[in-house]
Amino acid sequence: MKIMALGFLALMALVGAGQAPASAQDYRALLAAPDRSEADRTNDDKRKAFELLAFAAPKTGQSVLDMGAGGGYSTELMARAVGPTGKVYAQNGAASERFAARAKSPAMANVTALTRPFDDPLPAGTEKLDLITFFFAYHDTTFMEVDRAKMNKAMFDALKPGGFLVIADHSARPGEGTSVGKTTHRIEESALVGEVTAAGFKLVGSADFLRNPADPRDVSVNRSGIKNDEFVLKFQKP
Repeated sequence: MKIMALGFLALMALVGAGQAPASAQDYRALLAAPDRSEADRTNDDKRKAFELLAFAAPKTGQSVLDMGAGGGYSTELMARAVGPTGKVYAQNGAASERFAARAKSPAMANVTALTRPFDDPLPAGTEKLDLITFFFAYHDTTFMEVDRAKMNKAMFDALKPGGFLVIADHSARPGEGTSVGKTTHRIEESALVGEVTAAGFKLVGSADFLRNPADPRDVSVNRSGIKNDEFVLKFQKP
């Protein structure tokens, strides 16, 4: 009985932190799938893929939107996590040859690629979503022709009540706000939180597995020479 009680307490601790327990999905088996590329396995280490999946907690059968999908690394993770009964939409502001090449993989069979503006990411009539992921691309919208208030409202409206938005990005220094997105490819965490919560989202969790307090955050993330300081946040639609 004591072991069962401890297990329950551990489960509640994860839920209270805005996370789902790792046992909700076998994410380690997903990452170990033999058909995954070596490039993706290398990226797993950089992105702490297991921790990121456990925090975002995609589940079998869910509908997910991956914002700023780029070459599709995170899109494929979501596609594998929700399985053939789930659905993943991958938004990019412009066509991506890398994404098109990845889309030929059987693992991407449940993915719909969308070349659409960030502030209008989904076509009308799209089903309500369980989860939106936005990994390392929110800062890009600060120097693009994007209405971020409209973008955040569009994501809010796209989710089911109780649905989650999970954002990871490169951390800027206090006071820099959204001013360094183009120069250092960073954004101040508090500025992002302010914009997203203004759309109606509630901040329900954060994680520190991508943090690096030693990062001075004064140069571009592409030439810092050290592990960049990055934040991971979970928001919920009430």
